[in-house]
Amino acid sequence: MSGFETIRYSLEEHVAWVTLNRPEQRNAVNATMRDELIRVLTEAQTNLEIRALVLTGAGKGFCTGADLSGSRGQGPQGPGATRLVMKSSSQRLIRALWELEKPVVCAVNGVAAGLGAHLAFASDFVIASSEARFIEIFVRRGLCVDAGGAFLLPRLIGLQRAKELVFFGDDLSADQAHQWGLVTRVVAPDQLESTAREWANRLANGPTVAIGFSKRLLHRSLDCDLETCLEEEALAQAIVTQSEDLREGVQAFLERRTPQFKGR
Repeated sequence: MSGFETIRYSLEEHVAWVTLNRPEQRNAVNATMRDELIRVLTEAQTNLEIRALVLTGAGKGFCTGADLSGSRGQGPQGPGATRLVMKSSSQRLIRALWELEKPVVCAVNGVAAGLGAHLAFASDFVIASSEARFIEIFVRRGLCVDAGGAFLLPRLIGLQRAKELVFFGDDLSADQAHQWGLVTRVVAPDQLESTAREWANRLANGPTVAIGFSKRLLHRSLDCDLETCLEEEALAQAIVTQSEDLREGVQAFLERRTPQFKGR
């Protein structure tokens, strides 16, 4: 894919590398970036050559949230119009990331605020630089939490800690975010890219179909009763057992060798 204005994109060894590229604006998400990210995520959903995705930011910050510059006195008027805009903008982006049936590694290189923090939290793994910070910045602007935060935060850290982050809007260090379970691994800044590459390459060499269904089942389990979860698990396994990777996995086990999965 090419023709991007606000992101950098490359496909390396079945890993899609997506870099938010508005460093002068600390990678704040404007309409162009939002649409370009949704384009990449939509392509990743169906492109068999993409088996994992890394999301990171250019410059000193990961993403300071939605770009509010020039928005005063503009945009939708009234709650009804605001609701429609939200559904088609930040909510659409978070949904595309959350529902992507490929593993996503988010490499957070600096401040992740608001929508930027939620891009990380909607990913499967968050590897953070020790210099990273996470901020539920909405209350500082007089806003209620949005961009999927009310969905993501209680699931990740529980209701009380979610309220603490949202109501106060204080900075959360990478180490504290790791202790709370928002971050998978904290590394030195000079190890961020290499660690993300190692994890993404390992994921890209895995059984992509099986990982995709496992991701779906785990996400769905948070909203389903036991009977529904077990039924969906059985249906998913019925599909996965028809994959080439399942046959390769069994054959490799019988031959006592490492499986060579193709993601199909």
